Amino acid sequence: MKQIVYVFLLSLLLVSCGFRSGHFKMEGRLLHINQGELYVYSPDGAIEGMDTIKIQGGRFTYEIPSQHNATLVIVFPNYSTQPIFTEPGEAVEVKADASHLKEMEVEGTDDNELMTKFRKQVASVSPPEELKYAIQFVKDHPESAVSVYLTEKYLIQTEGADYKKAAELVNLMAKEQPKNGTLARLKLQLKGLKSANVGTSLPNFSAKDLNGKTITGAELKDGTVIINVWASWSYESMDIQRTLNEMAQQGQAAVIGICLDATTREARDVIKRDNISFPNICDGQMMESKLIKTLGLNTVPDNIVVKNGKIAERRVNASTFRQRAYNLN
Repeated sequence: MKQIVYVFLLSLLLVSCGFRSGHFKMEGRLLHINQGELYVYSPDGAIEGMDTIKIQGGRFTYEIPSQHNATLVIVFPNYSTQPIFTEPGEAVEVKADASHLKEMEVEGTDDNELMTKFRKQVASVSPPEELKYAIQFVKDHPESAVSVYLTEKYLIQTEGADYKKAAELVNLMAKEQPKNGTLARLKLQLKGLKSANVGTSLPNFSAKDLNGKTITGAELKDGTVIINVWASWSYESMDIQRTLNEMAQQGQAAVIGICLDATTREARDVIKRDNISFPNICDGQMMESKLIKTLGLNTVPDNIVVKNGKIAERRVNASTFRQRAYNLN
């Protein structure tokens, strides 16, 4: 009888503390946003697709099943993004001012508190200094999930990416996190980038678009072609996708999309909704797609600019695309 009472009291204590085994909970308080919506997605599979978080009276609550550590990315109304690091059975509190999101505070777990310190450290520095701080952070905390996120953001998923430095940091982190699946993916990704780097010829490939037409690398020998990787759950990739659609419709560039959604239905829905005019490929293999591995495109968002059969640029963002005009000649 005493054992039953003990278990009951322990359960009440856990519930009162907001703890729920096998779940991760996030509660937030936002200044200067009273009502509205946030969007959230996961680059490493914590959730499928994109979820909506309702803001009521400047507060929000979001809870998901959680069996392993993962990363969530919150998309704010101004389209800026911030990561949250999940842990099974844990809860965090988010405090942010909508006008100063770079100084967002997240309390409750070590990784989220480390990320908060990094945000504050780089809130007012220049981009080159921010990169230096990110590299130093990884060297100081190779055991942290934050380091994996920062390496991908600052050294891989960016214009002027430094794949050599990224590989060095990935190897450093792998010694401390030998079972981290994201690091294993980054290793494969960086290996693929060696054969599809700027200045090299576009690797040979053959794939069918959603209309059944075969597209090959041999067809992309003349003019400028932009190959863009996107998914319905990644706002950043959708922003690039819409920008490229405008360029394609204005005759500024030829574009080919590669969708990493799990089903062709999801891809077709987005293409129809946004009136996407250029061909899109979706094989349903997501990150395991042979095509994106061949092209060294193992992330979302991602893209390569091909000029006369050679890779001229990688990972160009939407803002840069909007400032340029790519000629087809």
